[in-house]
Amino acid sequence: MYSLLRELLFCFPPEDVHYFAMNVLKTGCRVGAIKSLIKKNFCFKDTGLEKTVFGLPFNNPVGLGAGFDKNALYLNELEALGFGFVEIGTVTPKGQPGNDKPRLFRLPQDKALINRMGFNNDGVSMIKPRLIEWNNHRPKTTDQRLIIGGNIGKNKVTPNEDAWKDYNTCFTELFECVDYFVVNVSSPNTPGLRELQEKESLKKILSELQNINAAQAKQKPLLLKIAPDLTQEQLDDIVALSFEVKLDGLVATNTTISREQLQTPNSKLQTIGAGGLSGLPVKKRSTEVVQYLSTLTSGRIPIIASGGIFTGADAKEKMEAGASLVQVWTGFVYEGPSITKNICQFLAQQKA
Repeated sequence: MYSLLRELLFCFPPEDVHYFAMNVLKTGCRVGAIKSLIKKNFCFKDTGLEKTVFGLPFNNPVGLGAGFDKNALYLNELEALGFGFVEIGTVTPKGQPGNDKPRLFRLPQDKALINRMGFNNDGVSMIKPRLIEWNNHRPKTTDQRLIIGGNIGKNKVTPNEDAWKDYNTCFTELFECVDYFVVNVSSPNTPGLRELQEKESLKKILSELQNINAAQAKQKPLLLKIAPDLTQEQLDDIVALSFEVKLDGLVATNTTISREQLQTPNSKLQTIGAGGLSGLPVKKRSTEVVQYLSTLTSGRIPIIASGGIFTGADAKEKMEAGASLVQVWTGFVYEGPSITKNICQFLAQQKA
């Protein structure tokens, strides 16, 4: 059924389709009976899938990666689709329009996307009230709670030497509104951002955030999202720094700048231009990074795996490599709203 709908949706610009589809879902979920029907068809509940990671109780290990619901507009709807957690953002201190359109491209032959969105978001002052409203209405019992992560970044105009101030602002403003934080220094779509993955720059940002964290009555888990394009030496530095600043987890991986071994014609790739590649082509490298990080840390730092997850078998592969949780994004676009249910059913069967 979804494959036919996907063919129709793929006839239109991807960014327009994204908002159209989510707004249709939002309209439907305003009616209690329709939301209940959606949950009945797309949620899969199994106590065997529940787990506690970095001190948080997850109903299931399948989450939605940052960049899909940048502005915390669709939490109610994503909950109805059965996600165990949703990462909002990337959020920056000030709202910004992002890069010029078009900036999101499909590569159907590769089951992939290329994006150069550029941290387009409404800014922390507009996103915060939405999260407060969500928290005021969500269930108080933890066994029914959708976990919300806050993915934070810097504004495009902020020089790298002052980047830590932007991360501090977002962390402080959203502290009471999200369950955990992810520091994003690995997007290829903000000029110079990936330079912040170098050890000293990263240490400044993470240390400042942990100082703020330590002053709170109850600390929030702090995670770091990394690129798949890092060298082994850079991964070693990140692991050493993770222990030094007491990170709670890692997200591996973000999109890649590589264009190797794609089925899409090079002429089309040249027309599309720069951007981060996600989906099936990232799967192998993402799993390799997860495996390396898990081995190097002896499993002491939980990993959220992201990159090329379309099926339950893909999720299982990431978990066998050392991941505690998984995130989908491009897979959601290609597989449709049943992706979470299908993955959870597969994982539950594996445990049986």
